Amino acid sequence: MATTHNNVSRSTKLGMEERDAAIEALKSKELDILVVGGGIVGTGAALDAVTRGLSTGLLEARDWASGTSSRSSKLVHGGIRYLEQLDFRLVREALIERGLLLQRIAPHLVKPVRFLYPLNKPVFERLYIGAGMLLYDLFSWTGGRPPGVPHHRHLSKRQVLTSIPSLKSDAFVGGLTYYDAQVDDARYVSSLARTASAYGAHVASRVRVEGFIKVGQRVVGVKAHDLQTDERFEIRAKQVVNATGVWTDDTQSMVGERGQFKVRASKGIHLVVPRDRFQSNMGLLLRTEKSVLFVIPWGRHWLIGTTDTDWHLDKAHPAATAADIDYLLEHVNKILAVPLTREDVEGVYAGLRPLLAGESEQTSKLSREHLVAHSVPGLVVIAGGKWTTYRVMAKDAIDAAVDALDGKIPASATENIALLGAEGYQAAWNKRGKIARAFGVHTARIEHLLNRYGVLTDELLDLIKDDPTLAEALPGADDYIGAEIVYAASHEGALHLDDVLARRTRISIEAWDRGVSAAPVAAKLMGGVLGWDEERIEKEVSYYTKRVAAERASQEQPNDEAADRVRLEAPDIVPGA
Repeated sequence: MATTHNNVSRSTKLGMEERDAAIEALKSKELDILVVGGGIVGTGAALDAVTRGLSTGLLEARDWASGTSSRSSKLVHGGIRYLEQLDFRLVREALIERGLLLQRIAPHLVKPVRFLYPLNKPVFERLYIGAGMLLYDLFSWTGGRPPGVPHHRHLSKRQVLTSIPSLKSDAFVGGLTYYDAQVDDARYVSSLARTASAYGAHVASRVRVEGFIKVGQRVVGVKAHDLQTDERFEIRAKQVVNATGVWTDDTQSMVGERGQFKVRASKGIHLVVPRDRFQSNMGLLLRTEKSVLFVIPWGRHWLIGTTDTDWHLDKAHPAATAADIDYLLEHVNKILAVPLTREDVEGVYAGLRPLLAGESEQTSKLSREHLVAHSVPGLVVIAGGKWTTYRVMAKDAIDAAVDALDGKIPASATENIALLGAEGYQAAWNKRGKIARAFGVHTARIEHLLNRYGVLTDELLDLIKDDPTLAEALPGADDYIGAEIVYAASHEGALHLDDVLARRTRISIEAWDRGVSAAPVAAKLMGGVLGWDEERIEKEVSYYTKRVAAERASQEQPNDEAADRVRLEAPDIVPGA
């Protein structure tokens, strides 16, 4: 549904013009709600606020999802390991959200995925884990609708080997399979920002909050810095929501108040390995001495993760070390007949979980629950939580902000609001063969587009109709085509080459060369949309290749300090972002 803005229907595009218009609006009027932080919770909060009829702004200092929200395990899951911690409320809440995302909010982006839990002890372990999985299945039905995935099943040793012939035959005695879901986390966040914009929120990335405006004790707005143009301006808002994840403490310190809770950063790294390195028709959930390890199918790749270690260094660019990579390889090789080596690793990424600091010192024991606090009048803080429950976190944050606003404001409506591209996805999927024939492209290409853009695939096909060369794959990244790069710049708020190669597509982790050969082609395509000259195109490519080189070098380092130092040798294309 389009809302009117100066008598013009809002566009579902999120390009440069829309960004400029959003910044003009942010400067010129007092908002009901201003959300700071463009990760999963911040974008979710902006959509929640704007669909209640509140005038809403959303700022992000870098790119949508450029922090934690693009570097997760890509799972939408109940958190089966939290059952052991008896955290039933969190598991139930997450499973209900999983069903919503799979079936209603984003069926084009969130997909079921099957996992095997290998058993080492024949009787007790099967009963114990089986009871947990039964509980998991039961919780998934408690939201008043079917869970959207099949139930768990018990497998004999022979059945496991048939499904996963690459396992060591002496590494298990049988197994259980269960289902969760997966998502392209970065795509989801940029779609969420775009959906909020389409409903009338004024959203802008690369705008950093550098301070709060206070009248007495009350926060009445923020001091903003547009990092693209270097312009500084003020934004007024009745309520500001701080949704900055691992940066929560830094943002809170700008108010001059001590936060009511602390957020600790825990580093988790993932490896990307080609799908053909071992044979399996499902993912794996393995237990380690510290936590759990997932092996997750990801298109033509596997994702292997994750680690869980304290991180006190640069929050914008957490670095994976040689020790992190070896830890994951060592654990996954315990069950593989043919071990993986460093040479099998195509990509590596590191992210930081924002954990609420508790009494316990171990990060894997810190809470994944979330907290909302009205720390000072006019400022709501939301922290902790997990990716899967972002919608509940966003609702709780906006509920807290609304409590301080005058008048009767509607309750959250996001349970029934699909992301752009979701409505009609199933019908489009059913006629994918017909669409492929009409455009003269392979059905697999249409499937790829539908699972990334949903029914908005039409807009990419229109680009190809106007310029058939945009149907060509990018060098070194066969899964992605030129039209996706153009579309990221024109419709999805991508302002730099890094935004496209690392987040709108996942070329930076999926390509063997981490996107170096795709970079010049992608920069040229983006430049055509954003008006870049040759010098600017070269600059974007140079920054990107320096980033890749620094990441690769950091992954050879023995410890966090050395990896951090090497990673920071590559400059950010937007200074200070």
